[in-house]
Amino acid sequence: MLSRLSPRSLGLALFSLCAALLAFGLYLQHVKGIEPCPMCIMQRYAMAACGLIGLLAGLHNPRGRSLYLYAGLLGLAALAGGGVAARQSWLQWFPPAVSECGPGLEYMLESFPLTSALPMIFRGAGDCSAIDWTFLGLSIANWSFVVFALILISLASFLLQRRKTQA
Repeated sequence: MLSRLSPRSLGLALFSLCAALLAFGLYLQHVKGIEPCPMCIMQRYAMAACGLIGLLAGLHNPRGRSLYLYAGLLGLAALAGGGVAARQSWLQWFPPAVSECGPGLEYMLESFPLTSALPMIFRGAGDCSAIDWTFLGLSIANWSFVVFALILISLASFLLQRRKTQA
């Protein structure tokens, strides 16, 4: 089914989905007052990367090798976002014993070298284990993981179906 769609239409659909999810995240932040933790911000960056890759693929309409380049970049961005979402979900299910809020992402990246900041981000702080909003029993981090997983599953399905039709 996915193989019948062009890379252009799939890329633009991905861009639309990611833009809508990022807009909803901004709504939760600015209208509902839910401040994102460092891991939430990392997930936003990964979602933005997926959306931008989708937009570029939609504009370029890749064929042949360039299709696999876009697929590889999209897979990396979705894996990174899914990994952060999985870690945050773990922290929410099994909160750390110390529930102090850690410094914000911007402060960590400005104050520490990246090699020191990344472990602090993934360790999470009390604010990363807090569940401020749920829908159907899932937190924002859980939904983020679901979306990244669906992107990866759809990407794999598209590539496998495309391979079968070309063989």
